[in-house]
Amino acid sequence: MQPTRTNRSQTALKFFLLALLVIGLDQFSKWAVHTYMQPGMPGEVPLVGHWLKLHYTLNPGMAFGVELPPPYGKILLSMFRLLAVGGLSWYIVRLCRQRASAGFIACMALILGGAVGNLIDSVFYGLVYRNAPFGAPTTWFHGQVIDMIYVDIYEGFLPHSWPLLGGKYVSLWPIFNLADSSIFIGVALILLNQSRFFQQEDVGPQPAADASEAPARL
Repeated sequence: MQPTRTNRSQTALKFFLLALLVIGLDQFSKWAVHTYMQPGMPGEVPLVGHWLKLHYTLNPGMAFGVELPPPYGKILLSMFRLLAVGGLSWYIVRLCRQRASAGFIACMALILGGAVGNLIDSVFYGLVYRNAPFGAPTTWFHGQVIDMIYVDIYEGFLPHSWPLLGGKYVSLWPIFNLADSSIFIGVALILLNQSRFFQQEDVGPQPAADASEAPARL
């Protein structure tokens, strides 16, 4: 699918400023959490009952704590994030030149801002906040991402009456940060607005088959 084109010219600068705003808010929140909160449950701050909390924790890898094999897996992950940031930046400039929908470009800017936010953690936090895992070959590119938004959805055994999953123990408590939120919002808005952000391919009527090309019948 091709992005929907408009008659209005787009300036890439305003979308990069949106990404910069996301980066600034993300980095400020991580600095504040690191400076004023204790890690783990001792520093936990309830926001909405027991469902939404601030909880200072470190994520050494990707989403859901997935890690690549040490000692160089972290460096490979950081390099991949750096390439992704470069690709997203190029794509935003290209979309502006194509006069794509401003809403779609803004979503890409949200994704870019979130990707840069977590990349900064990986590259610099091992040195700035000294949170590189024990045994890391270098503090550069081995920083751990700071997460703090804790959504305690459910933890316990599912009812036995449920098919397939009944009686199993589940833990649904994602912990993420503003950069993750920005990426999620950008992707979700793109999925919800596909009909606006992308051109729909028109399938014209199929030409009638010529009688001479019809297969002979016995």
